[in-house]
Amino acid sequence: MFSEKLLLLAKESEKDLSEVFAEIDRIAFKNTEKVMSVFRENRLSDRHFNSTCGYGYNDDGRDLCDKMFAECFGAEAGFARSQIISGTHALAIALYGLLRPNDTLLSVSGKPYDTLDDVIGLGNSKDRGEGSLAEYGVKYREIPLVDSKTLDLKSIREALNDDKSVKVVFVQRSKGYSDRRTLTVAEINELFALVREFEGVYLVVDNCYGEFTELDEPKADLLVGSLIKNAGGGIAETGGYIVGTKRAVELASYRLTVPGIGLEAGASMGTTKSMIKGLFFAPHVTAQAIKTAHFASAMFERLGFECYPKPLEKRSDIIQTIRLYNAENVLKFCRGIQKGSPVDSFVVPEGWEMPGYNDSVVMAAGAFTQGSSIELSADAPLREPYLVYLQGGLTYESGKLGILTAIEEMLDK
Repeated sequence: MFSEKLLLLAKESEKDLSEVFAEIDRIAFKNTEKVMSVFRENRLSDRHFNSTCGYGYNDDGRDLCDKMFAECFGAEAGFARSQIISGTHALAIALYGLLRPNDTLLSVSGKPYDTLDDVIGLGNSKDRGEGSLAEYGVKYREIPLVDSKTLDLKSIREALNDDKSVKVVFVQRSKGYSDRRTLTVAEINELFALVREFEGVYLVVDNCYGEFTELDEPKADLLVGSLIKNAGGGIAETGGYIVGTKRAVELASYRLTVPGIGLEAGASMGTTKSMIKGLFFAPHVTAQAIKTAHFASAMFERLGFECYPKPLEKRSDIIQTIRLYNAENVLKFCRGIQKGSPVDSFVVPEGWEMPGYNDSVVMAAGAFTQGSSIELSADAPLREPYLVYLQGGLTYESGKLGILTAIEEMLDK
C-alpha cells in the first residue's frame, strides 16, 4: 500500500521514539491503576448501568458516575452528563454558573478558543451579544502568555490586586487555534495557588485535550472537558464533565439544571455505562493518541515541515501542530487524513463557514462518533500561518496508517 521509502522513514521514526513510547506506556499504566482503584473502592456493579427516565430521582448509576469522575480527577465533587453537547457547552455552564452582572472574567492564557467568542461576547458573529456573558453585564479582560510560552504570574497578581471585580480567572490548557505551547499541570497548579490567595475568586480550567496525558490533572475550582475527547476514551458518544471544589460544582450544577435541583435530578436514559466505560478506556486510548502525535511530528519534521511540539518533546495534550505554509497543503493533508480514516474515507474535506468560528475551517474526521477528536482527526482555519491541528487515534496502528496516508496524498500531488 505504501512505498518502501515511506515505510523506511516510518521505521526510522519509530526507532527514534522508542524511549518516548515507553514513558507514555508508563503514564498510561499509572493512570489506569488510578481509575481501577476508584472503580473498586466505589464498588461499581452492573446495576449502576440501569437506565432511568423522567425526573431520574435516585439514579444510583448517574450519582456514582459523577463521584468517580470527580475522584479520578482528584476533585472534591463533579458531574459527567450526556446532556452536555460539547466542551464549549461545558465551559459555558461553568462560566454562567460562577459569573454575575458586573463581575469580570479574566483570561490569563490570551484569547480563548474561537467557539467561546459568542459565549463571552467577542468576535464578528452576526449573533454577537445575544445571550452572551457581555449581555448580562459580565466584563472581560485578558492577559497574554509571556512570549506565547508561560503564564505571566506577575501581571495576573497585579490584575487581581487592582481589579476587585475579577470573579473568574480562566485558563486554557491546550493551544486552540494558535501556535503557543500547551500549559503543564505544574504550571496550572502554580496559578491555582496564586488565585487561592484572593478570596471569592475562582479558577476555571479548560482541560480539553489534556486529560490523562500526565500523571495528575490540574487543580481548579472547576476543571472542564468533553467526553468525545480524551476523557470519554472513544466509548462515550456524547457528553462533558465538570469537576472541582464542592461550592463551585454546586453553582455550576444550577446552570446545568435549575437552582434548587442541581444534581438531584436528570434521567440517565441508558448513557451511564458508556461514560463509565469510556473513563475506564481513557488512559489507554489517550496514550495511543499521544503516540500518534509523536509519530506525526517525527515524520513531518523529516519531510522538512515545522512541527510543534518537536518529536521527542514531552506533551501535556494530544494535539500536534504542523505548519504547512499554504492553503493547498492544508487541504491535501486533511484529505489524506480523511482517506486514511475508518469512516467516510471517501469524503473529500473542503473549507466551510463552521458555526462558532470566524474563518473558513477545513476538518477531516472519519470518526465513529461525530466530532470526536480522540479519534484521528485534523482541522485548520484557512488563514496564515496555515497551521494544521492533528489529534487523536483510538489505536496507534490506525493513527500511524492515517499519517502515512496523509503523507502519501501530499507527495502524490
